[in-house]
Amino acid sequence: MSGSSQNRLSLTRIIDGIDKSIAAMERIIMATGVILMAINTIANVVSRFIFNHSIIFAEELNSIFILLVTFAGIGYAARHARHIRMSAISDALPTQTRKILMIIITAVTALLLLVLAWYSVQYIMSLYAKGRVYPALGLPVYISYLWVPIGLFVTGIQYALTFVRNLQRREIYLSTNLREADAQELEVEI
Repeated sequence: MSGSSQNRLSLTRIIDGIDKSIAAMERIIMATGVILMAINTIANVVSRFIFNHSIIFAEELNSIFILLVTFAGIGYAARHARHIRMSAISDALPTQTRKILMIIITAVTALLLLVLAWYSVQYIMSLYAKGRVYPALGLPVYISYLWVPIGLFVTGIQYALTFVRNLQRREIYLSTNLREADAQELEVEI
């Protein structure tokens, strides 16, 4: 095996390892967030019917869980190529042009998501400086927004990994583990 092939194999293993680690974290975060949101909502409904009063902090807590699930979910959607794609024009292009387009799209998307992550950190720092607190929970508001830069950063990394995968392989990859050809077969089956 040549040095170039070994380097490519090592890079592929590193990318796969990063991807699997991020995927495991996303599954845990999303599952935990959805379960806690369901428990909180059910407890609030029961409290309303039995005690005739809502749990004071239930709405604030659910808004935190919604942020958590949403921003963990964008990384998950990127990993499984589940984001909405406007592919009518790109599907009509020749394979090589689609490949170049996918490389550009994944690079630009990764860059934009990482920039948004940076700006969201700046926003969180401004919330921290203002000292805003949830009235019922008494928690600082900035804590609930910590999921935003994490989700944007993880999704940016996911697109960056897809960018690298597209540079490495001849096939067109919609995500690190989903080739365009496989996605088209799945669409036909559905």
